[in-house]
Amino acid sequence: MAIRPAEASDLAEICSLIRELAEYEELAHEVELDEATVGRWLFGDQPVASVLIAEDAPRVVAGMALYFPTFSTFLGRPGIWLEDLFVRPAYRGRGHGLALLSALRSMTEDRIEWAVLDWNEPSIRFYESLGSRPVSGWTRYRWLPEGRR
Repeated sequence: MAIRPAEASDLAEICSLIRELAEYEELAHEVELDEATVGRWLFGDQPVASVLIAEDAPRVVAGMALYFPTFSTFLGRPGIWLEDLFVRPAYRGRGHGLALLSALRSMTEDRIEWAVLDWNEPSIRFYESLGSRPVSGWTRYRWLPEGRR
């Protein structure tokens, strides 16, 4: 098993993982991504997010963590927002998720935050086994451009 930063040559695999995650989360109907656009934002001149790839064996992609930097005004320190963590079902239980999260943990001295679907009990149990907890008192909002769902 290995964790490595994604490269532009991983773009098709990353988009495939995103689609597989959407299927798992029963949200495939919301996927609108365009591979070229994702590539621009991950690997272009001004990337806004990064991806770590978990390999089960050389060139055998088991999963990914897509993340970007954040900043806490109250703490005055940077952190990481984990947008998506996904390990393909065939590779679950082998430590890939923990390895991806551990790699992120080593990238910041402060907090890593993410959202999890409230019905996703296996993931919630996994996250809580690490010592992470839900953030009480906060409600997530989303503001979309006119005409978007």
